[in-house]
Amino acid sequence: MTHHHTTLTPEALAQACSNAMHANDKATNFLGMQIIKSTPGFAQLTMRVRNEMLNGHDVCHGGMIFTLADSAFAHACNNTNKVTLASGCSIDFLAPAREGDLLTATAQERSRSGRTGVYDIEVQRQDGTLIALFRGRSYQLKGTVIPEETAV
Repeated sequence: MTHHHTTLTPEALAQACSNAMHANDKATNFLGMQIIKSTPGFAQLTMRVRNEMLNGHDVCHGGMIFTLADSAFAHACNNTNKVTLASGCSIDFLAPAREGDLLTATAQERSRSGRTGVYDIEVQRQDGTLIALFRGRSYQLKGTVIPEETAV
């Protein structure tokens, strides 16, 4: 009897993890974020700035930009199928985003050893302007994002 067991490539696993997380992420979906790319230790998400995301100065609320960066961070550190949470993060706001802008957050793993990791996330406007720099520190828990395939 032949078993057709296929192990996912790291890239396919990353995408599967991101798809599973995104499907269950109410905040990310509420804000209209989309996953552009998810590969091991890397993720790119976009978000269109809507009217209800503006602060009292008519620019995108910093918390919304933070949330976009935080979501990209989450995908970059969970897409190797190890449940990982943020232990801390910081953000620098460099330029404003306005209603209608399409923001892209690009997250890149800088270091991962033991249970901890460091990730850098850049948020850019559609014209390439750097809007924010976010650094996240991660801590890996027990468990997987999606069920591990059982080898037969």
